[in-house]
Amino acid sequence: MSAIPLSPRWSARFGRQPMLLTGLAILGAFVAMALLAPLIAPYDPIYQDAAVKLQPPSLAHPFGTDNFGRDVLSRVIWGARIDLQIAVIGVIFPFLIGTAIGTMAGFFGGWVDALFMRIIDVVLAFPFLVLMLSIIAILGPGLGSFYIAMALVGWVSYARLIRAQILVLKTQDFAVAAASLGFSRLRIMFRHLLPNALAGSLVFVMSDAVLVLLNGAAISYLGLGVQPPVAEWGVMVAEAQGFITQAWWITLFPGLAIVTLAFGFSLTGDALADLLGVHE
Repeated sequence: MSAIPLSPRWSARFGRQPMLLTGLAILGAFVAMALLAPLIAPYDPIYQDAAVKLQPPSLAHPFGTDNFGRDVLSRVIWGARIDLQIAVIGVIFPFLIGTAIGTMAGFFGGWVDALFMRIIDVVLAFPFLVLMLSIIAILGPGLGSFYIAMALVGWVSYARLIRAQILVLKTQDFAVAAASLGFSRLRIMFRHLLPNALAGSLVFVMSDAVLVLLNGAAISYLGLGVQPPVAEWGVMVAEAQGFITQAWWITLFPGLAIVTLAFGFSLTGDALADLLGVHE
């Protein structure tokens, strides 16, 4: 059985998806920038030179320098490593947890489904960002706390998506036939039902990466995420807020990096939705 049902003309449709290719190109550029940071960054991202602080963009410093005399371009390049890590790791754990819970809830039903749905109701009763900030405040600032908070809060959306798909798929002929042949519940769940239920979640992963990226930048901006002097775009914006009127470049370039990377994830997610027929 096909894991994700696709049109026979899928390959041709892929090549005719300019939005998908553009999104992948943006993501690829940021990945390359992160991997090649030691080679392409013109300066050490944490090196301070008081003699050139608050310098506007120039040939020596194309993105200017900040209030500590650090090269903004170098910090933006190195920041791609942290922010891509935030977007990827911040999505993986909620996806895995939510997929496992949603599969079990949808397949077994009964008290198992009722239990998980009540837990989801409790999590959804609190505003997302407020709950995240509360967890991080308890655990202490840092990326580790951010990832734990994302895992504890972000899984609910994936669980609801997968559960809804499993509830429909388990009544289909192929699932009934698999049960009639005596296949184990684990095999039916993870080999027959789950692969066919993943299309919507895979699309949502791209959209969720945008939310995680923005939340990570916001948490760092509030001083609860990445800690200075590490080069991270949210930290850069926070450090530069007092100089925005006299040194606009310090906030502009990391802000543009956040928006551009989020745009790449969003374009890719929308194109995948069309390609996989999720909206159809």
